Amino acid sequence: MNPKDIERTKPFKLVKYFTFSSLVVILAGALILSTVIAHRAETVLIKKSEDYALLMAENLNHQVFLQFIVPAALKFGQVIQLRNKTLFKRLDKVVRSTLHSFNVEMVNIYDRKNNVIFYSFDKNLLGQEGRGGIDYQQALNGKSSSRLIRREGYWALFTGAPKESELRTYVSLRAEKPLSDLDGPILGVFEIVQDLSEDYQTIAHFKYRIMLTSVLIMGLLLIVLRYIVKKGERIIQKRAAEQLLLREELNQAQRLASLGEMVAAVSHEIRNPLGIISSTAELLRGKLTHTDTQDKLADVIVQEANRLNNIVTDFLDFARPPTLNLMSCKVDEILDNNLKHLAPEISNKGYEIHKKLKTHIPEIQADPGLLYQAFLNVLINAMQAMPEGGKIFIEVSTRKNSLTTVFFDEGTGISEQTLSKIWDPFFTTKDKGSGLGLPIVKKIIEGLGGTVNVENGPEKGAQVTITLPVDGGKHN
Repeated sequence: MNPKDIERTKPFKLVKYFTFSSLVVILAGALILSTVIAHRAETVLIKKSEDYALLMAENLNHQVFLQFIVPAALKFGQVIQLRNKTLFKRLDKVVRSTLHSFNVEMVNIYDRKNNVIFYSFDKNLLGQEGRGGIDYQQALNGKSSSRLIRREGYWALFTGAPKESELRTYVSLRAEKPLSDLDGPILGVFEIVQDLSEDYQTIAHFKYRIMLTSVLIMGLLLIVLRYIVKKGERIIQKRAAEQLLLREELNQAQRLASLGEMVAAVSHEIRNPLGIISSTAELLRGKLTHTDTQDKLADVIVQEANRLNNIVTDFLDFARPPTLNLMSCKVDEILDNNLKHLAPEISNKGYEIHKKLKTHIPEIQADPGLLYQAFLNVLINAMQAMPEGGKIFIEVSTRKNSLTTVFFDEGTGISEQTLSKIWDPFFTTKDKGSGLGLPIVKKIIEGLGGTVNVENGPEKGAQVTITLPVDGGKHN
């Protein structure tokens, strides 16, 4: 492919790179979007859980104050003396009955003075000091707060979610004033613990499903796009190769046209004096005394003049466009005429001709004279490839709307270097010859709308395949 063809494919490559880059950007955007969605879901989860905890704390505050604090104060004169098993059981019953329908992992109640846990679902925490921290202090000031605690572990490496997640919400325990919306003094602090591990894992799974779906969709798009791009590249390369071939054929045609004009002009100038030389040699041979030497000299002049005349005729046949005289004709009859013309040489050199008609041979629309000349050139080449004699095979067959004639001999075959130049005018490997035999065959056959192909045979020798349209084809 020449530089111009390469430059022509660059816009397509830019489109390809732009498309692949777009896929990468879309995939990155989908992954970022899934992360943003997951983060937003976590934020909403925490906010909902905080609201849920505040609702529970409000309900719990009301029940604890009415069902425990007030009766305990009336009976014992003070509240925070839970070493009394009766009081503890009463408070435990109030708390559990209040929260039995709520999703709560743990409830701790701190006193107001010493940051001591005086009630907990976990009895091992009773009496511990200083666990509330800054959140406890804020709750004593009437401000609720929440703190998210995560325990990552190795679980997060595989699922993207912490192994354990819990939300600790601290809310003031207040005395309630009867028949008033105003809160009374702060008596302690509620610590409500909610287990959010399952919710976080659900969010993580949702995020990874979005990522996996995005990757799969982008993968499918990439496969489809890669297929389309590859197909597009093949089409562009094929068209570039076809354009290059057409350009070469056009240049070749222009060169041949110029060469043909020159050959035609030179041939016309040569033919006139050549005719005079030939006729003069004939007259001299008739007037000279008949000695062996004189006869031989006259014969050489006549023979060489005739040979030169044949070369000039080949030049003219190649240079001028063939004038087609189309009519119905049979290929097998034309081949019979070729073999009759070559019969003396076939007999003298010991050639064996094997003609095989595979099927019924239909008539075709062609120029019998030009087809005769093309077949004759092919047969002469086959005979020249076997100067000591040999077998020449001819097979004629039909397929669909075409008729194929195959010639193959038992010669030495054709080298790869020769095959690449075999259609070049004036190229020949013989000591004698114009090098126009096969180019003339190609010109005739293509003028009749057919094709000709030359290659080495499957075993040995050369093989020439001529295909002609049965329905007449398109003639130039």
